[in-house]
Parts: sequence; structure tokens; C-alpha cells
Amino acid sequence: MEMQGARQLAVTQQQAWDALNDPEVLKLCIPGCDSIEATGEGAYALVNAIKVGPVAARFKGAIQLADVNAPHSYTLHFEGNGGVAGFGKGSAQVSLAPQDAGCELAYTVNASVGGKIAQVGQRLIDGVAKSMAESFFKRFDEEMQRRHAPPPGDDAPADSEADTQPGALRKMWGKLTGGGSGDKESE
Repeated sequence: MEMQGARQLAVTQQQAWDALNDPEVLKLCIPGCDSIEATGEGAYALVNAIKVGPVAARFKGAIQLADVNAPHSYTLHFEGNGGVAGFGKGSAQVSLAPQDAGCELAYTVNASVGGKIAQVGQRLIDGVAKSMAESFFKRFDEEMQRRHAPPPGDDAPADSEADTQPGALRKMWGKLTGGGSGDKESE
């Protein structure tokens, strides 16, 4: 299977690079990701639940970064084993280029699968891969906006902004802005 594409991101090249190398961000953004943790320099262990047609499995895998040219590009080598469901392995070339309104992330993926998962057919596998890529980028964009977008009402004082939020949001806002729990109503 081969897949390629490019996405415009509304964050700087450095912010995107940092996020693409942060296991916490990747766990939030990779569909079906149960865990991802660093195991060494540019190396990660991953557990991911994947369903392709009637075949569903938890894949345990490894990711190794190579040809790292921070914050511009790297090659990501991956392999995973889903037991009787089969295996997957391949590589992806990822590059980031600064743009006027952020940066562009471009990727080319070459992967192969074997075992039961390969028996469901290439069209179905390609469809699931494209769907997972779309889901990853949607989640990644949302996470980047959450982390790097200016707070709403940036021109208003923090206290008045917190006072307009309903209970749970006010509590969260208070924690984010260092204003305590936000549990107490203004009197």
C-alpha cells in the first residue's frame, strides 16, 4: 500500500515538530492508540487497536525514527504484530515546511500487511488507512488549536471571562489560568 498527502497546519513548523515527537500528543491523535511510550532516542513502543472489515486486533509495535533533520523531516519505520490477525510494517517520510499561515506537513507512506488482515482485500485496507489518516489529522489539528490558539476573549480580563463560564468550564478555566478551582461564585 502506498499513500501520500499534505496538510496545512495553523501552527509553526517548530510547534508541529514538537507535537509530532511528543508521545502524549500522538496517543491522543492516533485512532485506536492504547499506549505509546519512548523506549530510546527516536524509538517508541506502541499498542494500537485496529479493525479492518471483520478482522479486529490489538497490534503491538515499534516505531524508529531515522534520517532526522529537525524541525524539517524524518523517516519513520514501523512494524506491528496483531497475533493471528497478522502484521503490518513499513515506513513513512514526513516533512514540515514553513508557510505564511503556519506550516505544511507532507507525508508518503509505504506499508505492507500479512496474515488474516491481508485477506480482507486491498481496497478495504486502503480505505481504513485513509480513514485513519483523516482522523489523525483532524485530531492533530484540534489538539494544536487547543494547545496553541489564543484563548477566547483574549482582550477581556481573566476574571470576567471565568465568571461567564458554566460550573465545570469555570472550574477548568480557573485551573488553566491559575485562578484556583473556580468553584466559588463571585459575591
